[in-house]
Amino acid sequence: MKEKGAERPALPQGSRLGGILLMCVGVVCFSLCDASAKWLNRTLDPMMTAWARYAFNVVVVSAFLNPITVPGIARSNRLGLQILRSAILVGCTVLNFFALQHLQLTTSMAIQFAMPLLVALMAGPFLGEWAGPRRLAAIGVGFLGVLVVTRPLSGALHPAAFLTVASTVLYALYAIVTRTLAAHDRSSTTVFYSGMVGVLIMTPILPFVWSTPPDLLHWALMIGIGVTAAAGHWLLVLAHARAPAPVLSPFIYTQLLWMGILGYLVFGDVPDGWTLVGAAIVIASGLYLLWWERRERRAAARA
Repeated sequence: MKEKGAERPALPQGSRLGGILLMCVGVVCFSLCDASAKWLNRTLDPMMTAWARYAFNVVVVSAFLNPITVPGIARSNRLGLQILRSAILVGCTVLNFFALQHLQLTTSMAIQFAMPLLVALMAGPFLGEWAGPRRLAAIGVGFLGVLVVTRPLSGALHPAAFLTVASTVLYALYAIVTRTLAAHDRSSTTVFYSGMVGVLIMTPILPFVWSTPPDLLHWALMIGIGVTAAAGHWLLVLAHARAPAPVLSPFIYTQLLWMGILGYLVFGDVPDGWTLVGAAIVIASGLYLLWWERRERRAAARA
C-alpha cells in the first residue's frame, strides 16, 4: 500500500468505479458468509461450520490456484510465517462463528470495524510504523465507539462480545503478518496456504463435532460459506487492481448496511440505537485515520 518515490499514475475514472463496485459486491459476499454461519450455528457446532468454510473454500480456490495453473505456488520464502498467519485466521474465524451464535450481525460487525484502528496501533511495535498524536486520538475515539456498542457496565453485554473482540484483535494481527509476507511471497502463495492450513487444522477436529446436516439447505449453506468467502477475497483482489486502497477503504463500511438487512430479513433482528451510534463513532474514527494517512502520504510524495 505504501508508495515509494513518485506517485503512481492516476487510474482511469471508469477503472476506479469498477474497483468500487467490486469492493461493494465483495463485502456483500462476506455478509452472506457470516449470515449463513449464524443460521447454521443454530443446529450445527460452530467448529463444524468453520471446517466447512475452509474445506469448500479450498475446493473453489484450487480450481484456479494450484501447482498446475501457478507453478511453484507452494514455495514460500517464509513458510513458518505463512503457517502462523493461516493459523491466526483460523482462530479468528472460529471465535467469530461462536460469537455469532449469540450476537446480532450488526453488533458483531460494529465491533469488527475497530480492526483498522488496531492495525494502526499494532503497526508500531510490529512494523516500526508508530502512530502520532492525531492517529492515537482517532484510535482512542474508535475504541470509545466499541464501548458504546458493547456497554460493558450496563449489564446488557453478552459474554459472546468478548469473543468478537478477541477475533478482531486476531484479525488485526493477521493483517500485520499479511503485510509482512507481502514482501516475501506472492499473493497466490499466501492465498494457497490460507485455505490449506485451515483445512489441516480443522479436519482432525471434525469427528468430535460432526453431526449430519439434516437437509439440503444445510448442505447448500455449508458449501455457500466456502464459496462466498472465496468470492469475497477474490473480488477484493480484483478491486485493488483497479483502484487504490484509500479510494476503496471507505466502502468496506457498507457491510454494516448489508448485515443489518440480512439480520432483519433472516433473524428478525433490529439493531438498537446504541449499536448504531457506536458503529458511527467507529466508522468516523476509521475514516479520519484513513484521511490523515492519505494526507501524510501525499505530503511525503511532494517532499
